[in-house]
Amino acid sequence: MTQSWAIVATLFAAFLAALGAFFLKKSSFSKLNIRIFLNKFTIIAITFYGLSSVIFIIALKGGELSALYPIGATSYIWANILSIFFLKEKMNLYKWLGVIIIIIGITFVNIA
Repeated sequence: MTQSWAIVATLFAAFLAALGAFFLKKSSFSKLNIRIFLNKFTIIAITFYGLSSVIFIIALKGGELSALYPIGATSYIWANILSIFFLKEKMNLYKWLGVIIIIIGITFVNIA
């Protein structure tokens, strides 16, 4: 049985992973050369991805991989939200349908 704290931790880890993706996008605005690997946004992105992984490992101690891993897919939802509000990206019908399908899938996997 998956404990509720593990679900919350996984949601938090997914949010941190989305922040990592957001900062990778921010780093892509830099001129593409060797410095892109040393700019502050790349370093922040790697930090968020690392924290996300550590928190997810801890969460796995409190639950089943088959239940927690799909919750990690919420990182796609968080990434869409970040991209809308901070990068001014537009969502179309297909992107929204994808988000809805992710939510439905997570729900089905965790019902049992």
